[in-house]
Amino acid sequence: MPQKLILIIDDDNRNIFALKAVLKAKGFNCLSAISAQEGFSIMEQQDDVAIVLMDMMMPDMDGYQAIATMKKSARMQNIPVLAVTAQAMVGDKERCLSAGASGYVSKPINVDELLMQIEKFTNK
Repeated sequence: MPQKLILIIDDDNRNIFALKAVLKAKGFNCLSAISAQEGFSIMEQQDDVAIVLMDMMMPDMDGYQAIATMKKSARMQNIPVLAVTAQAMVGDKERCLSAGASGYVSKPINVDELLMQIEKFTNK
């Protein structure tokens, strides 16, 4: 079975580094982008992105706008998006899901929860 490719979109390289380290240790292949636009470029070129881990708080284009853009694209609309956010206030999860995210993980990231969500949305 081909390895699942995970795209991490986060404007903070430390978050990307930490997520990549955890996911690679679990056997996943990862790509990363430090902006939504860069992430879109990767998805245009790569056919095998299984899931996107999307930071919701980014300059330029935040995760909500990025998910909306993905949903309008024939090429990207079926790729599940996990919202990754430090915003863990009441209503944030609902806001992410209503924006089109498939799932939600709050920072600091609980690795077991993250892996469970990745499995849930990539085992279709």
